Amino acid sequence: MSAPEIRPATEADLPAITAIYDHAVRKGTATFELVPPDLAEMTRRFRALADGGYPYLVALLEGSIAGYAYAGAYRPRPAYRFTVENSIYLDPAVHRRGVGQQLLKRLIAECEALGFRQMIAVIGDSANAGSIGVHARCGFQMIGTHPSVGLKFGRWLDTVMMQLALGEGATTIPSDS
Repeated sequence: MSAPEIRPATEADLPAITAIYDHAVRKGTATFELVPPDLAEMTRRFRALADGGYPYLVALLEGSIAGYAYAGAYRPRPAYRFTVENSIYLDPAVHRRGVGQQLLKRLIAECEALGFRQMIAVIGDSANAGSIGVHARCGFQMIGTHPSVGLKFGRWLDTVMMQLALGEGATTIPSDS
């Protein structure tokens, strides 16, 4: 497999992004959404992230979107302004082929360039070894598990929390704080 092309997402990418997320909602436990959002809702979410200045990326293989990743606010209160939460979703046909790791590495670099200092991964389902492994390979540390906080497909699911310091992390105070 050739390396994916990773670039900023555009609104033209949203039908493919919506299809990838639809599958994740209907078939997987990485997200705790129960009803897949439609294209209009995915467009609203995309615009909110873009308007907030957050990175939103797509990975292309042979001209088709194979996955996407973005960062957004971790929490709305101002004290969290240097912390982002990341999300990555892949077309099931490209799982375990390195696309997620390449997307995450690029997302980390983009967030560092924007001055963010911490990245939090809230991983749905403690059995999600693929996502946990990708984050660990990119330097994330396990910070905890919230047991049985989601109910999907008739079973209780955990969320796994992982964290990565970006740039100088907490070793300095940002000048624009």
